[in-house]
Amino acid sequence: MIFDKIKEIILDQLDVDEDEITMDADILEDLNADSLDVVLLMKTISEEFEMAVPDDAVDSIKTVGDVVDYIENYQ
Repeated sequence: MIFDKIKEIILDQLDVDEDEITMDADILEDLNADSLDVVLLMKTISEEFEMAVPDDAVDSIKTVGDVVDYIENYQ
């Protein structure tokens, strides 16, 4: 499942508790990521799912659910 893989990546890269990672969790505010964290997170996700994530797409991704939706609609 895409959400589970995204959750695993977030757990590896950000210092958050597993129960904080929900579809509605705001990556910057709820998960306390900064802009560099987001760039690194999206780089890992693009490598994991073998897809390109353009900068304008990164700018529109705010929540974990946005990431999942982007991947589901990309494939």
